[in-house]
Amino acid sequence: MFNEELIAARLDIIHSAIRRLQLLARMPREQFLQDEDAVDIAENRLRRALEALFDLGRHLVVKSGLGVPQDYRAIIEKMKDGKMLPADFARQIMGMAGYRNRLVHEYNKVTPEELYEILQNRLGDFTLFCQHIVNYLEKTSRERHTPPRGK
Repeated sequence: MFNEELIAARLDIIHSAIRRLQLLARMPREQFLQDEDAVDIAENRLRRALEALFDLGRHLVVKSGLGVPQDYRAIIEKMKDGKMLPADFARQIMGMAGYRNRLVHEYNKVTPEELYEILQNRLGDFTLFCQHIVNYLEKTSRERHTPPRGK
């Protein structure tokens, strides 16, 4: 059984982070690159969104009986296998697993330029992820509450 509070909390973290990142994405490139606070906020909010995304994914995978993923890429792979994410979207977002590791373990190599690039081109991935999760949860809820045929 899914923990609805955990799911709602992680979706809220992702939505909150994305709203803030969308504001930063409106900054002109040069202004963003020179604004240390904006860069710090972008890095922090992106990391938080990714952590929430993978926490949520791990929860759904485990509670769906798909096993215990050993790493972040495996979470996305198992979500694809469990029909939580379409295959094309899973391939698209798979790279974010590596980027989460970069933010946490190679933080000293993260550049303002790459953060700005993500702000400009990848924020929609988070919105799509959340929509796929909501769709999956609605579908599984309907299936649980639909009586078997012939009864």
